[in-house]
Amino acid sequence: MSDAGVRVEGARAFRSQLRAGGDSLDDLKAAHRQAADIAAAAGAARAPVGPTGRLKRSIRASGTKTAGIIRVGTARVPYAMPIHWGWHRRHIKQNAFLTDGAQHSESRWIAVYQDYIETALDT
Repeated sequence: MSDAGVRVEGARAFRSQLRAGGDSLDDLKAAHRQAADIAAAAGAARAPVGPTGRLKRSIRASGTKTAGIIRVGTARVPYAMPIHWGWHRRHIKQNAFLTDGAQHSESRWIAVYQDYIETALDT
C-alpha cells in the first residue's frame, strides 16, 4: 500500500484545540471518511477495468480522527499498486488513477473540510 497523501499545516494543533474545547473528534472522523469517499469514487471512475473488474471493486475509503484513507488492492488484487505507480522493470506503465481522481475531485472534498471547520468554529 502507498502512503501518498496531503499534509495540512496546523492540523495537529487544530485537533488539540478541539479536544480542549470538549469535542470528541467523531465529527472530524466522519469528515475524513466523507472526503475519502469522494476521492475514492473519483479514483474508481478512472480505474482501468479488466475482464473481472476486481481492481475497481477493491478501492475502499475510511476515516480516522487524523486522516482520510483510501486503500486499493487485496490479497486477490496484488497488482493494484504496480498498476497505479508503475513497475519499470516489468514494463508496466504508471496509471495514477487514484491520484488523478483525488486531484480532479479536490474542490468537492476540500468543501467537506471547510464545512467542518466552520461548524467547529461556530460551536
